[in-house]
Amino acid sequence: MPVQDFLNQRAVNVVVSGSYTLPNWYDPQGKLRTFACRTTRVSPFRMIVDVPVVGKIGDRLTSYFRDFGKFEGSISDTMQGSFLLELEMTRARREKLSDMLTWIEKKQKDSTILDGRRHARIVPPHPHSMLTLADGSIHPCFIIDASASGIAVSAAVQPPVGMPLAVGACIGRVVRLLPDGIAVKFIEPQNVRNLDRLIARAAPVQPAATPDLSEPAVSAA
Repeated sequence: MPVQDFLNQRAVNVVVSGSYTLPNWYDPQGKLRTFACRTTRVSPFRMIVDVPVVGKIGDRLTSYFRDFGKFEGSISDTMQGSFLLELEMTRARREKLSDMLTWIEKKQKDSTILDGRRHARIVPPHPHSMLTLADGSIHPCFIIDASASGIAVSAAVQPPVGMPLAVGACIGRVVRLLPDGIAVKFIEPQNVRNLDRLIARAAPVQPAATPDLSEPAVSAA
């Protein structure tokens, strides 16, 4: 299904963080690479997902979302930095997901639910940035989350612990490898109010270098 058609369908604008694997993307140990991702629009049949590596139409993949669980599916359309994922599941699970979407939407709109952490990590509104490595090479990356002291990103490249680099205009060093990316500590603490402006540097996200469900209109409310 084209993305534009999905935008005209009944769905819920819900932001949920997760991870996914693409076919034929392996780490040095021969295991499938895991990348971070985040939903932007979801129905019980498909979802738009912001990602660091887009993949190709027809690619089958496995994804996992904290609030939804594990999904199998295939890419039916792509955009810069995101794809449309067709969800493959039983009728019973679709009904359960529909109920869950309604609950999550209400929860995210409830202003009384606050984050009480003193140094809370934030999810910038612009999910894509650029990594500039020590050798001068520049690579697209996906922002998992950030704080005044550092940032977590997911990218096709995996710089090692200790490597100096820049995320957007913020200079730092890799301090930890994550299951779906890297953690970078900034050389100098940043002003959280300016953080999105400093790290948001969008660029075309490279597709993966590797080789439709039909249903009636659905109500997620």
